[in-house]
Amino acid sequence: MALSWLWSSPQPTFCVPADMMQRQSRELPGGERIHISSLCESDELVSSVEGASSLYAIFQRGLRLAGDGNCLGWIPSPNEDFHWLSYKRVNERATQFGSGLIKKFGCTTDSKSFIGIFMQNKPEWVITEQAVNAYSMVLVPLYDTLGPSAVSYIINQAEISLIVCDSNKVDILIEQKQNCSNLKVIIKVGDVTIEDTEKAESAGVEIVSFLDVETAGVEDQHDHVPPKPSSLATVCYTSGTTGDPKGVMLTHQNFAAVIGASLQNTQAMSIEFTPTDVHFSYLPLAHSFERIIQAMFLSNGGQIGFFQGDRLLILDDLKKLRPTFFPAVPRILNRVYDKVMAGVSASVVKKHLFNFAMWLKKKELERGIITNNSWADILVFRKIQDRFGGRLRCVITGSAPVSDTVLRFFRSALGCPVLEGYGQTENCAGACVTLPCDPEPGNVGPPLTCNYIKLVDVPDLEYFSANDQGEVCLKGPNVFIGYLHNEEKTRDALDKDNWLHTGDVGEWLPNGTLKIIDRAKHIFKLSQGEYVAPEKVEQVYSLSPLVAQVFVYGDSLKDFPVGVVVPDEPAFLSWAEQRGWKGSMDELCENEDLNKEFLKALVSVGKEMELRGFEQMKAVHLHHDLFSIENDLITPTLKNKRPQLKKRFSEELDAMYAKLAS
Repeated sequence: MALSWLWSSPQPTFCVPADMMQRQSRELPGGERIHISSLCESDELVSSVEGASSLYAIFQRGLRLAGDGNCLGWIPSPNEDFHWLSYKRVNERATQFGSGLIKKFGCTTDSKSFIGIFMQNKPEWVITEQAVNAYSMVLVPLYDTLGPSAVSYIINQAEISLIVCDSNKVDILIEQKQNCSNLKVIIKVGDVTIEDTEKAESAGVEIVSFLDVETAGVEDQHDHVPPKPSSLATVCYTSGTTGDPKGVMLTHQNFAAVIGASLQNTQAMSIEFTPTDVHFSYLPLAHSFERIIQAMFLSNGGQIGFFQGDRLLILDDLKKLRPTFFPAVPRILNRVYDKVMAGVSASVVKKHLFNFAMWLKKKELERGIITNNSWADILVFRKIQDRFGGRLRCVITGSAPVSDTVLRFFRSALGCPVLEGYGQTENCAGACVTLPCDPEPGNVGPPLTCNYIKLVDVPDLEYFSANDQGEVCLKGPNVFIGYLHNEEKTRDALDKDNWLHTGDVGEWLPNGTLKIIDRAKHIFKLSQGEYVAPEKVEQVYSLSPLVAQVFVYGDSLKDFPVGVVVPDEPAFLSWAEQRGWKGSMDELCENEDLNKEFLKALVSVGKEMELRGFEQMKAVHLHHDLFSIENDLITPTLKNKRPQLKKRFSEELDAMYAKLAS
């Protein structure tokens, strides 16, 4: 009996027609090489969630489904379990808070009222958002990861006069008041202290508590004024690569389209979200990815539990909440993977058992079998599944690519679909998502059913749509309407036919899925989501007299860039000699101690020119031969040929990353 159980084969959890997996998107007639999801029975795109075409209507749908069921959960203190607000109570509080905004501060029920929000994920965030949606106002999230200057820039550009914030953000806003003359009101989540009042008065700003605004709304409640699908829902600021953040204007239709398409994707694979499903919220709500996921859950009456606010306690939160859905960023997946592999490597027996279990799971995945109750799960992977609460039904990762090795590991170990998505703020975070039964990593899936995708020639990089390669361009009801007060940047992103040019280079694979292979605009994203413009960094490093040429490279699976530098020979030899090093250029370039000092000199220049920490190279390879037209590493206009440089120095780049990881 034991042996028969050990070798018994589990049944597929998901059954997908083989022909669909082999043709996940199809090309529309007309010769433009436009692709659409094979889930679209006609050429029409999804634009709503079963008729709900606004974030307001989406929440009301969830309210009808769940009623008194759990909606928002939080942990008041580390020793307590989750406390919950019901859908009905969230709706009541949102009505009261929205009414309070109208009564106390004269906010209007239209897209002229921009409401700032500056807080960590918590129930008040969602209550504020639902209040804004119920009265057709516009929500503008703020964030300070790029420093206080980004906060003041957003306040000024969006002309925000009222901001709802956490207690630990009050001082930041008061300090920025001198740079933001239009800021009039701060609404604090928590009690307003005498010290808060004194600081606010001295800065010329009013401060009130969140509860006071709700109370005002209880006394004078207003009927909801639902937004239209075309109404502006939010201005979501992107971090940008150079210069100031850009305010992406997203409509209610944009959100509804992505949510409807995402649900259609999962439903086609027999993943139905219900009021019993639980989402763990820890990714920043200031970004569109987390807001899309939350809205998807709210549309189905699902439950949302918030982390305590300390990322070091995330695993503790997961054990208490036991979510069924988890949005994972590469950094967390990589951390768990590294810990598991370190434990496995400590024992020869564990290593052999683990490798055998992985091999069996891989074979199951190739047959369309996703299960969490095989012998491999029970004997090998159960502890890993328990780390995430033990009842995950679906995981999605986005914001940056995950390595094939890590993705295969989690698809095997978690016993549930692990999806990889692709999108930008400008297309409301969703353009492609892998199908649950596709076992192959290295692609971001077919288009979502809310957008078309076509690839456009990038001749400078030798990518051509005739070869199924080119810049990824999107069109559909999920694409934004423009950047706030920035027509020039809007024209750069949206062409005359409203195709969004993403700046990413993609390739169609034979099964109709999309693979991201490069950047058309020489911008790369690091694993934590930061964008780096390498040409800007190269220009800064070139200010050093030691540098003749420089190539900065970033891997989206890594936290930092590395690079190749050709030193200026006379300056380099003199600099080295002053520090006691002599020899030929070849010998000096291979000297590890000198390499470390050279990198310090570059980082010093970067600091002087105010490069941000994540823009600075963490390792450098010194190369003694100049990049030239003859060796095909620069253009006739002396610009770096990035694909050729990447290929030429691939071994050196890989070696630098490997050494830094060891």
